[in-house]
Parts: sequence; C-alpha cells; structure tokens
Amino acid sequence: MPPKRGIVEISDYERQRQEKIAANQALLRQLQLEAASAGLAPTKPKKASTPTTSGSAKRKKPAPNIKEEVVPRRTSSRLKGIVADSEVAQRKAEEEAEAFQEAQRIKRQRVSDDLNLGDVVVAGRSWSQSGNFPSLVGPARPGERTFSAQELKDTSDKELRALREKMGGMELWQGFEPNRIKITPERIYSMGFHPSEEKPLVFAGDKLGDLGLFDGSQGIPQVKVEDDEEEVDDDDPAITTFKIHTRTISAFQFSPHDSNALYSASYDSSIRKLDLAKGVAIEMYAPEDKDADEPLSGVEMSRENPNMLYFTTLSGQFGYHDIRAPPNNTGGTALLQLSEKKIGGFSLHPAHPHFVATASLDRTLKLWDLRKISGKGENRLPALVGEHESRLSVSHAAFNSAGQVATASYDDTVKIYDFSACGSWKPGHELSDEEMKPATMVPHNNQTGRWVTILRAQWQLQPQDGIQRFCIGNMNRFVDVYTSTGQQIAQLGGDGISAVPAVAQFHPTNDWIAAGTASGKLCLWM
Repeated sequence: MPPKRGIVEISDYERQRQEKIAANQALLRQLQLEAASAGLAPTKPKKASTPTTSGSAKRKKPAPNIKEEVVPRRTSSRLKGIVADSEVAQRKAEEEAEAFQEAQRIKRQRVSDDLNLGDVVVAGRSWSQSGNFPSLVGPARPGERTFSAQELKDTSDKELRALREKMGGMELWQGFEPNRIKITPERIYSMGFHPSEEKPLVFAGDKLGDLGLFDGSQGIPQVKVEDDEEEVDDDDPAITTFKIHTRTISAFQFSPHDSNALYSASYDSSIRKLDLAKGVAIEMYAPEDKDADEPLSGVEMSRENPNMLYFTTLSGQFGYHDIRAPPNNTGGTALLQLSEKKIGGFSLHPAHPHFVATASLDRTLKLWDLRKISGKGENRLPALVGEHESRLSVSHAAFNSAGQVATASYDDTVKIYDFSACGSWKPGHELSDEEMKPATMVPHNNQTGRWVTILRAQWQLQPQDGIQRFCIGNMNRFVDVYTSTGQQIAQLGGDGISAVPAVAQFHPTNDWIAAGTASGKLCLWM
C-alpha cells in the first residue's frame, strides 16, 4: 500500500474491497499450508514489476484484433496436493500431453467445407468484390551486388543492352518501403500475380495457410498534420489476408481458362479453388481419409483440358484429378510414384502439356510423357523421356513457352535445358544422357539454409518482346533476372529490403516482379 498523505476517510466500497483482498490472502495461505502438508514446500512469490510510463505521450495506432488460439491450460499439481514423481502426477502429465497433441492435430487438420472469404479474413480489409478485386555462389553478403551497373553496359549486343536498360530501370513500388508491406503473417512460400494487365494484383501464400492479397495500384493516403502536432505515420498499405488452408500453401496457379479461379496446393493435403467472383474457397481435391498426411508440393492445370488438375507430393508422387468428380473420389484421381524421395516442384509444357518435368530430392531432373503409361496398380508409370542427375538435390523445374526448363539446385547452379523439339516427339521417345545435359549452367548461390524459403527460377510466361527470361531470389537481398541463354540482364534491389526476397515471380506478360521474404514482407518492382 502506498504511504498515506494525511487522514483520508475510507468509503464503504473501499472498506469492502480491502476486506475481500484480506480474505483472498488468507485463502492463499491456507492452500499453501495444505500443499506443504502433502510434502511440497510453497514457492516464494515473485516481486511484482513496477510499471513505467513514458515522459511524452504519442499517438499510436490501435493494436490489431488477433484471435488467440485456445489450447489446453496447464493446472497446478502443487495446489491440488499432488506429490511430485507420484503415479498421480505421472498420469496427470500424460493426460496434459495427450490433450496438447490432440489440440495440435485439430489445428492442423484439413477443413473440407467451403470457405466464404468474408468469414476467413484474418487481417486487413473485409472482403468485397468491388473493393478487393477488379472486374475482370559463396556466403550471403546482404547489400553487396553481384552484378554491377557497369556490366549492364558492357556488351556490344544492342538488343541485349536495350533489354538490360529496360529491366535494370525497374524500381520498387513507391507507396511504402518493403519492410512495411506485410502481405502475410508468416514466411512466404508461394507468390504470383493475377493475369490482369490493368494493375498489379499480388497474391502470396505463407507457412500457416494464409493467402495475402495486395493491390499495387492503390494510392498513398495523405494525412493532414496540424501545426501543434507531431507528424505520426499511422497508415499502412491496404492488404487483405485469408485463411484458406490449415498448413503451408506450397504453390498456386491461376486457371488458364478462368482468371477468377486460383488453385492452391497445401501441406494439409488438399487443393482448393478460390473463386474470386463468388468470394468462396472450395475444396477440389483431398485424400479419401481426412486424417491422411500427404503434403502437396505443387499444382498446375493443363492449358488444353480445363477439367484436369495435376499435382505432386512430398512423398514422391505425381497425381492428376478430374475436378468434375468429388474431391476425394478415387475414381477421378490417379497417383503415380515417380520418385522415392520428395518432389520439390514440377511443370507442364505450356504448349504440349503431356510432357512433365519433375525435380526431386534424389538429385534428378526427369522428363516424362503422359501419353504412354504402362504397368498396373501402384507400378503404373508414364514413359520416362530422360533424366539428368546433379551433384546435389534439385529444388524445382519450370517450363517456359519455348520448351526450355530451368532448375535451381543446391550445387549452386541454375541449369537451363532445351526441349524445344519435343513437339515432334512420338510417344515413347527417349533422350540419351548427352541430349539430357543442360544447354546452359549459371553459377548462383542457392544455400538458403533453414530460415529462407528455397530459391526457384520462375519464367515470365508470355514476354511481350518475345525474349525468354526468368527471375530468382538472390541471397544478398536482391532479385536476379536472366535470359534463357544465361545472360544476366538485371539485379533488382532498393531501400527498405531487410531480408532475402527469396520467392520471386514475374507477371505473365508485364514487366512486373514480386518477391516475398521469410517475414511475410513484399517487394514489388515495376
């Protein structure tokens, strides 16, 4: 109690409050005595910390309303009179451990019901069709460039010099610095643009199943500051985040047949269709057993068949599912075991989608032909056109529209393979080891470690000038851009990039690049 500053008359309310405090303290002492009689000494109460107040009050934006997860609460064995190391204490610990594991299982369990976007907004603005969407090598050295401005000019090729000047002239979005554009709550694993050319609409999937949406055409709010007030920057960019999966969103793709349909694959073993026109996320594929743990590593839809979804799993399977069948209907799904180890990523040839390139933890890039599938049951396999083995694991494989495949590997290279002649191959065509060798190898530091998302080379799907190019994150906190011949044409950076922009993606047609970091921040170059 603070010292009295004179004689103060105590009200009835204050007298009752003090009596209640005294009664509670007496009860606490009684409980401690009972615990001591059971063989447990009471612990010494900790001193309460004294709150501090700042000298000057500053305006602060209100704290976000974050929903706390409800988990089983631990209870005190001492207050219950349970002797330590007894059978009762052991049984109590086992029950609490089981309750915790069950809570974790429920938290990660796949949700099969349709999700209305208005019900799964976890951050940012509430969903509305008009408001959120349109109508239609060596250790990392942060900040140290590996491609200088002089190298942009050092070429006698006029076309290459013009391309370098154009791509090198891209700048970070001017609205806010990247460290303020938190598009997802957790680490970004997948990134992409809506195909609209009217404005940059960026989507990002994170570690916990959240999908973030950022509109790069939004204006910067102007706040008038009075003369007698300090300037306080309380405004943040408008971002909307939805919880559409219960685990990592490993990949997503906008349907080539419907620009309002986004298909997302997740470690929760499911594929969902996010219908932006209707504002609902629908489960399109999932294992028959709801408790099955079959994490998905990729998803893609054929440009020829609008009803067929293709996907890969972390257990080495390649699958396809007819979306006209129920999500867990085994008759509409086929699973092929292409690898004994994790398939990190796959890609369909844009013009000839029966050719599939897969990259695996077994250190191989493999090219398959779905026109010829042999074997029965679990032994069914498509025809293997050829394979190439790297020194270390291959993280991802990506086709461009010209039939070239780019891979990123932990042997610190980006390899470019040329399969441009595949349109003339008949079913069963095989390539020799010599023909499967990469046409180009680019040295590139791909040692992401544990806390940075794996680097992947991603092509621009339909470049307007016809020059094939891809982007990939740089461990020195840049994004590198290369042509299909391995020539570097840009290294994008800027102020405010506080982490590695590991997950980089081109817009399908416009020269826009988005990249995401392990802290859920977005970098956007235009």
